[in-house]
Amino acid sequence: MNPRRVEWFDVINYTCIVLVSIAMLYPFVNVFAVSVSSYSAYVENPMRIWPGQFTLSAYAEILKHPVLLSSYLNTIIVTVSGVFFGLLLYILTAYPLSKKHLKGRAIFMILIIFTMLFNGGLIPNYYLMRSLGLLDTLAALVLPLLFSGFSLILMKTFMEHIPEELEEAARMDGASDPFILFRIVVPLSKPIIATLCLFQAVSYWNNFYNSIIYIRSIDKWTLMLFLREIIYGANMMQIAGGGDNFAEKNNIPPETLQYATLMIVMIPILLVYPFLQKYFVKGIMLGSVKG
Repeated sequence: MNPRRVEWFDVINYTCIVLVSIAMLYPFVNVFAVSVSSYSAYVENPMRIWPGQFTLSAYAEILKHPVLLSSYLNTIIVTVSGVFFGLLLYILTAYPLSKKHLKGRAIFMILIIFTMLFNGGLIPNYYLMRSLGLLDTLAALVLPLLFSGFSLILMKTFMEHIPEELEEAARMDGASDPFILFRIVVPLSKPIIATLCLFQAVSYWNNFYNSIIYIRSIDKWTLMLFLREIIYGANMMQIAGGGDNFAEKNNIPPETLQYATLMIVMIPILLVYPFLQKYFVKGIMLGSVKG
């Protein structure tokens, strides 16, 4: 068997992949290196990729902050509830729409696609939340991201690939629609459910826009609001530190504190990806391509 000839096209492809990978990984490596380095090491080389004068003092100080704990709890509540109710909504909507015999199926799809192209915008959405009495509540962070037409189309298209013979055999044995949906269709739809779970989780975890629009109370802050106050050095640190600057009071350089906070915010959502990655490609491919 002759060895495969290396072509210039392959060399260029691998070179581009390596360069893009380095460009994507470098910010994470730099943030981690600075977060565990002393301030003098950071000043000496802010672009470092390895720690200098290793220290975990920034992590120790930021983890003691009470607002971080409540922000973490609020973000977890919003993310878990948004993912659970969002997936339930997608499953209950996509399953009937995947059936060609459903009357009015085309009209429903037109209405759903319409929402992908047009929406009310910021002010109508704000007034809607206010009229519902949801301002300054965690529900105002869950509801706006609960459903998207794009994700629904992915799940509907995936379910259309499930052989109808399976459902027909179950019906002949006396199975009802809920039984078929949750005991046959849902288990076979693990790839697209895992994919949308990842989409939903990342959207809720990283959502900053809705938090800054709808949330006022500090005890309802999410991690993104906490991170914003750390980075921009706003008043929250002074409130928690009794009027003194938090970094100066604890003898921690602001830059190190900011980078440590970035790592604390990023790590949980990064840990989710490896568990769902094996379903990701299959879920996207089957959900996007109609056979």
